[in-house]
Formats: sequence, structure tokens, C-alpha cells
Amino acid sequence: MIREVLAQRNTKETQIQMKLNLDGTGVSDISTGIGFFDHMLEGFTRHGLFDLQLRVQGDLQVDDHHTIEDTGIVLGSVIREAVGDKKGIRRYGSFILPMDETLVLCAVDLCGRPYFSWDAQFPTEKIGGMSTEMVREFFYAVSYSAQMNLHIKVLTPGNSHHMAEAMFKSFAKALDMAVSFDPRITDVLSTKGSL
Repeated sequence: MIREVLAQRNTKETQIQMKLNLDGTGVSDISTGIGFFDHMLEGFTRHGLFDLQLRVQGDLQVDDHHTIEDTGIVLGSVIREAVGDKKGIRRYGSFILPMDETLVLCAVDLCGRPYFSWDAQFPTEKIGGMSTEMVREFFYAVSYSAQMNLHIKVLTPGNSHHMAEAMFKSFAKALDMAVSFDPRITDVLSTKGSL
């Protein structure tokens, strides 16, 4: 079973085409028009061992908000669709990732209930051409669109670039763990019988 989803979302603000394979090898082909955001998504893809193709045309003449938020919405929706009925998956994943002086914790529960917890403050307003406030908006959009619990906490702050990169990579590792199969789980990992 290949867990691969192709999605398209077109609004007056953004046009997005995305293909995600949860069972990939970390191959990416990404263009959002925001160099640092591309770099973060490439790290997410590589360290989660997902395959991601992404093309975004956004209203960057306004700012980076719609491009980044809408990409998060689409990524969350393809994650939700790709995991399907969730039978046999671990459901939970967590990872504490060091990036030089910074340390970031990420925890995921693919429970079907959206909840987002964020504990981070960036020392700068921008990283390259990307607003640091949009890192939070991206992960919020992913969590609600995927209907997952997502917790991101900076344990040791530092350089803005390092903090953001640690967030994207720790999310990748936690998500990879949560979507992976365990042969001991024959149905869904819930006493309710559904997720």
C-alpha cells in the first residue's frame, strides 16, 4: 500500500499543487517563492523520509502570510488523507532535536482532534525572506488541517535559523514515528476502536 496523495488548492491568494508520499526516501522538489521556507520544507522531507513535490504561486507582493499558511493547510490535509484509516500505525511520535546551541521538542498524536501548543520566541523578526511569526502560523495550520495534536516547545533558545530548522526537523522525525506501522497493532491504537 503506497500512502501517497496529490492535492491542489486554488484561491485568489494562492495556487498550490502538492504530492506527498509518507513512505518515501526523503526526495523533494519544492518551490514556494520563499527561499528559507523551501529550505525548511526540504529539511522536513529529508529527515522524515517523506517524498514531497510542491509548487506554490502566492501573493508575495503582499507578504509571506498566505503562501506559508495555505501551504500548511494543504500539507495537513494530505497528511490526514495519506494516513487513511490509521490501522496499524503507532499514532504517537515525539522527538527532541539539537541544532547547535538550540534544543527543540516536538510531539504528535494523530488522534483526529486538532490541538496546537506552542512555546517559542524568536529573537529576530525575519529569517532570510520569511517572517519568524509565520513559523507558528504554519504549524498551527498543519495541526488543524491534519486534525492532530501538535506540541512544539523550544527547550534551549538561540539563533533564529537554528530554532526554526530544529522545529521542522523534529516535526519530521515525530511525524515519521507516528505514521509508521507496528506489526503488533492490528487495528487502530485506541480503546474507542476509532481515531
